[in-house]
Amino acid sequence: MPRFPLAPWKSLLTAALLCLPAVVHAEPGDRAMRDALQAARQHRWQAIDPAAIDDHVLAGYVDYHRLKARLPAAEPGEVQAFLERHGDSPLAGWMRARAISAYGEAGRYRRLLAVADGEPSGTARQCHYYTALLDEAPQTAAEGGRRLWAVGRSQPDACDPLFATLRARGEIGSVAIWERQMLAWQDGETGLARYLGRMLGDDWNTGQAAMQRLQQDYAAITRVPTCIGPDCRGSGALFAAAMHGFTRADTEAALEAWRKVAPSLTIDEAHREAIERDLAFYSLVRDIDQNRNWVDGVLPRLADSDLYELRTRVALADRDWAGVIDWIARLPEAERGEARWQYWLARAHEQRGDDATAQAAYRRAAGERDFYGFAAADRLGQPYALKMASTSIAATQRQAIAESPAVRRTEALLRIGEPGLAASEWYNAAANASPQEARAMADYAQRQGWHARLVQTTIAAKLWDALEWRFPEAYREHFLRWGEVTGVDPYLLMGIARRESAYNPEALSPAGARGLMQLMPATAAEVSRRLGLDDPGPYGVLEPAVNIRLGSTYIGEMLDRYRGNRLAATAAYNAGPHRVDRWLKQAPEAFDLFVESIPFRETRHYVQAVLTYRVIFASLAQGGATRGISLLTPAEQSMRYDGSLLARN
Repeated sequence: MPRFPLAPWKSLLTAALLCLPAVVHAEPGDRAMRDALQAARQHRWQAIDPAAIDDHVLAGYVDYHRLKARLPAAEPGEVQAFLERHGDSPLAGWMRARAISAYGEAGRYRRLLAVADGEPSGTARQCHYYTALLDEAPQTAAEGGRRLWAVGRSQPDACDPLFATLRARGEIGSVAIWERQMLAWQDGETGLARYLGRMLGDDWNTGQAAMQRLQQDYAAITRVPTCIGPDCRGSGALFAAAMHGFTRADTEAALEAWRKVAPSLTIDEAHREAIERDLAFYSLVRDIDQNRNWVDGVLPRLADSDLYELRTRVALADRDWAGVIDWIARLPEAERGEARWQYWLARAHEQRGDDATAQAAYRRAAGERDFYGFAAADRLGQPYALKMASTSIAATQRQAIAESPAVRRTEALLRIGEPGLAASEWYNAAANASPQEARAMADYAQRQGWHARLVQTTIAAKLWDALEWRFPEAYREHFLRWGEVTGVDPYLLMGIARRESAYNPEALSPAGARGLMQLMPATAAEVSRRLGLDDPGPYGVLEPAVNIRLGSTYIGEMLDRYRGNRLAATAAYNAGPHRVDRWLKQAPEAFDLFVESIPFRETRHYVQAVLTYRVIFASLAQGGATRGISLLTPAEQSMRYDGSLLARN
């Protein structure tokens, strides 16, 4: 049986079929431009007919490859002229980066500085840049070089000349070498740690011996010397690195050891705070009762908002409502005013019988458009605050943006089969657009059916209230169809896809999840098998219709697993059902406490976002009205979030 009524979907499906993207048609010169760009990439200059492409809007792309091929021989003036001609295109940034790399590798540092515009991005280019400044601005070079040095991993070969010079000048001395060795040990980079150790003299032998002893037994931290290196200047780095590993291995024992050694240890405040922040974090995450008093004593001194947040969540898990109020009060004012914390402040006061204060906090929370804002509105019995902004654009603005160089280049790149370059052009323009231009770009993307570009435009331009653009009718016909087939609310499916991929059908996560609903290939293969379909493979799963069908089926299976509960099902979609099964066995029963108790920050935010997005999509289908739409069903609000939620016990 379908889980939601289907009748309204049929008219929506008909309307959705009318919203497909328009076909991009080739224009004169496109074929010549496509061939010229391919030839330029291969340095086949004789195959390019300049007369055929000189007037084309993409001629700069061929010029880019031609100039890049001449680096580092090309004069800085030529590079600067190119940057000025193409300042509104990503070509300028790419050319500057290429020139810095080429000049740096060739040791042509005056040329590098002539084209640089402050510190570049990328470690190798930064090392080239500060090497170029060694004679021009030695203090700046030393500061930048020491920052690049102070990491626990190997840096690119481009950094070698910079580091060698700074060491020769005494700007990177034995203390800096020791501190980097400790960072390498802390990061598990044993080869780098040994290499750095060979740079140090006999006055660091005590430190090397202490490190070797601690590598075998962290508990020896109470027995190693507390004075490491000349004037004890290496003590902080050693104890910070050792406590980093000890705290992760055995937090309770680490705190016991730290309380013994800390009073007699002279180290800088930064190292002490890093050690104690680690101890507090892992004590709270691992819920070590024996460490609680120490944690509560050290948190005010650390004044770390992340730790205050974590401590508040521990108080919620303990139903320590007085503690919830106290720890929320310690958050920075801006964070304390967020809907999430106002909601929990209200819940705490409510539990303590202070209804007037609770109602005021609920009202503050209900003014926000997020999970806790909507939950607060439900507590008050009032409509949700969507705060929708108008997305209307004047005809003159539409014409101006359509004729703008960035949009013309984007269109042309799509016509010649270069979607990656088209995306770069578009996002570069969106990131640098005025608010008025950004709105016109969003309108243009919507009219073209460029769903992913539309969403990214709203993000780049921070158009948070333009809900019709942030949550477009993308692939709507597929969501409606497969929602009806699987009995899953299509607006929930839309919320999942919007959160997972921002409507990029070719999205690929670092873990290997693919497509609109970010399916792992193994999951796609297994769901296909259960449906009697062929395995779509890693590329077939990118097809929107296939991805949505399989994703809809999978979330439907999760809903079945958790008796139709969308909070548990969406958590399982993100983190896996076995983890959710385990969390439910220790869950605090109430829906809001269950959400807050999810140990993975990503999953916690994911569940809140998907349910919030679902409300927004359903409201937009009603022209922005929230009447009849609820964040949670009555059952989801009242049921027990524990092992009984599992359909199979």
